[in-house]
Amino acid sequence: QVQLVESGGGLVQPGGSLRLSCAASGIIFGIYAMGWYRQAPGKQREYVARITNGGSTNYADSVKGRFTISRDNAKNTVYLQIDSLKPEDTAVYYCNAQANSRSYWGQGTQVTVSS
Repeated sequence: QVQLVESGGGLVQPGGSLRLSCAASGIIFGIYAMGWYRQAPGKQREYVARITNGGSTNYADSVKGRFTISRDNAKNTVYLQIDSLKPEDTAVYYCNAQANSRSYWGQGTQVTVSS
C-alpha cells in the first residue's frame, strides 16, 4: 500500500520559516519524481515545486528564491523548506509522487501564515 505522509505544517508569522516533510512508503522512492502542490481556500490546487529522481529541481515563479525542495532517498523523504513566508502562502500543502503513469498524493498539511 502506497502512503505519502506530510508533516511540518502549522501557524507561523509573516517572514517566518517552516520545513515540510513527506515520508513515502510502498514505493521504490528513488525512481519517483517528487513534487509539492498547494491549495488555498476557494482556489484550485497549484504546483509549487518538483525534484526529479536525479535531483533536478523546478519551482513555480511565485515561490522561487523562498522555497527549496530536497530529497533524502535513504529516508524515502522529500522536504520543502519555506522561508520568508507570506500570508498568501496560506494553504494545504500536498506531496506528490510520480513515475511513468503512476501518481500518488498525500493527505496534506496545513500552513497558515498570519500575525
